[in-house]
Amino acid sequence: MISLNQYQKDAIELTKELVRIDSSDPGNYEGEIGNYIYNWLSKLQVPVIKKEVLPGRFNVLAKIEGNDDQPPLVYMCHMDTVMLGDGWTKADPLSADEKDGRIYGRGACDMKSGLACALTAFRRAAELSAKGKKPNRTFVFIGTVDEEDFMRGGEAAIDDRWVDKDCWILDTEPTDNRIEVAHKGRTWFELTVQGITAHASTPWKGVDAIAGMAEIISNIRRRIERCPKHKDLGISTVTFGQIEGGYRPYVVPDSCRVWIDMRLVPPTDTDAAVSIVEESVKEAAFQVEGIEASWKITGDRPYIEKDENSGLLHALKGACKETGASSEVSFFPGYSDTAVIAGKLNNHNCMSYGPGELELAHKPDESVPVRDIERCEEVYWTLARNVVFSD
Repeated sequence: MISLNQYQKDAIELTKELVRIDSSDPGNYEGEIGNYIYNWLSKLQVPVIKKEVLPGRFNVLAKIEGNDDQPPLVYMCHMDTVMLGDGWTKADPLSADEKDGRIYGRGACDMKSGLACALTAFRRAAELSAKGKKPNRTFVFIGTVDEEDFMRGGEAAIDDRWVDKDCWILDTEPTDNRIEVAHKGRTWFELTVQGITAHASTPWKGVDAIAGMAEIISNIRRRIERCPKHKDLGISTVTFGQIEGGYRPYVVPDSCRVWIDMRLVPPTDTDAAVSIVEESVKEAAFQVEGIEASWKITGDRPYIEKDENSGLLHALKGACKETGASSEVSFFPGYSDTAVIAGKLNNHNCMSYGPGELELAHKPDESVPVRDIERCEEVYWTLARNVVFSD
């Protein structure tokens, strides 16, 4: 048996190896890293399968069979990253350079370091099982695709029955040394305004679609700001992330389209968001006469509230305390694979805990502290040991 310190070292080196594999989405995608992980797991003498989700992109599952009477423990890690991007100054995005106690590279914190820690913890469990220690609970590793886009890998894990409403599921997103058990909802809209074109010297002969859209945007912002605050999740927010419209500066624009991202907290749900959009459009029609607006929902993820009675939460807090890590509980400001599962299956044992700071994810010079890798590898193993091999 390799010592704990060696497993921590292995997790650090595995992080570097994974960062050096381009799995950007869009970009190189997960084919290469998926094969790497599949081959890595195949050496552990446990069942390993891969299932195609999208052309050339497949989820990976490995399983240590235990007692079917207890819900499985699942470590779920996405294998993709965002685009490599520009603006890197401290390291190349695929270099995995280690400087001043940090590893740099795309995916360093989101989430290849957490992926590496989950893999080494899973390996420890596989080796212990191979030595004759009978697991009392099934232990599963799942690597998913497409988390950085439409989360089709997480949805496929549901459809393929790799997970269910009773599983204890931990993803390894960067959580700033906290256990994160709740998520804001995420509702996306695509909204289009139609006007009437005219020459800019005679604007009264046309209807300015962009002006109409500006009023709608302002109306939505005011209404979102008035939404109730939640005791755990904070406030609802709205971002108008992409907009297009117009033809030339000297032409009254006859069309405008905007893509809207709402992050919603209870009690504001998708139905309430639809009402906000509808009311904002109606008000704008009085402010800019003659516009016509239409919209559609392009993404709908429900909010997830904290469950104080979660068995996984209790066990994870215990593992953190046992290893000397913080057991502070918070919420995850983004949306993750486990949030998809929690929302679709009403699973109260889905949460996030992983190395790194979320604010560095997706940015140039993304990095993760080496000490975070050491901490999380130990926590993941302690959790697995306590719930998978408990007497």
